[in-house]
Amino acid sequence: MSIGSSSRPTVGAVVLTMNDRPREFPAAMASLLSQDGIDLDVVVVGNGCIPDQVPDGVRTVELPENVGIPEGRNIGAANVKGDLVFFFDNDAVLPAPDVLFRLAAEFTRNSRRAWCQPRITDPTTGRTLRRWVPRLRVTHPERNGTVTVMAEGVVMIRRDAFEAAGRWPGHFFLFHEGIDLAWRLWDRGYIGHYAPDVIVHHPATNPARHADFYRLNARNRVWLALRNLPAPLVPLNLAAWALTTLWRFRNRAALRASLAGFAEGLRGGYGARTPMRWSTVTRLARAGRPPIC
Repeated sequence: MSIGSSSRPTVGAVVLTMNDRPREFPAAMASLLSQDGIDLDVVVVGNGCIPDQVPDGVRTVELPENVGIPEGRNIGAANVKGDLVFFFDNDAVLPAPDVLFRLAAEFTRNSRRAWCQPRITDPTTGRTLRRWVPRLRVTHPERNGTVTVMAEGVVMIRRDAFEAAGRWPGHFFLFHEGIDLAWRLWDRGYIGHYAPDVIVHHPATNPARHADFYRLNARNRVWLALRNLPAPLVPLNLAAWALTTLWRFRNRAALRASLAGFAEGLRGGYGARTPMRWSTVTRLARAGRPPIC
């Protein structure tokens, strides 16, 4: 089936679990399985666990250890069928039965769209966090358009583009994997789309709740630059990030962890270096987000 045909869209949905959300996970799964207008294939990946509370008929993959979010999602994508792959956090909820159908329809409007992100809102307050708006100007989260980054936890991606770009960078473990994938998709001529009229609910959690947030955030920011940017832009990107970090942080422990992660990233481990073309840098800048910020 081609995405632009009159056939029902085929969507493979990937959900990760560590069995640590006994209340949220069943609600997430119920909303996912209630989707209409699509042919849906679902897999639940137990990241270091045997998945619990899985609805009947849903396949599972059991990983003996926690391989991290991006690699867990890679494994999940390899175990579902569909021209589109929907990555879905296990504490999110699809508030209407046509969410996935409407997201899938966005791909038929422009063949260059590699991913489509809905507007994510907190179910209690209706608020959209700044980090959920996939552009620099976040004051109007209801404005749609072309975007250069994504919120990884609730996003639909064309499978052929996802595979061509090399999938998620599994070794990142957590944080910035969405920017890495987005940049590689743009370098292949694709674009992203933000569809704020399609709503998905997600609690407004703080990513700093993760024990290694500051270290991994800094390390992966370095890896992101070293993997993807032309050499002259690497120091500009990292300098901009470092200055922002020094200005923002007042917590000494957080600053120390960030500096340690920054140093760890510089020591290597980022994988193959495949700098984007200068034409991609220009396209990203014209789209409102040059890859130095």
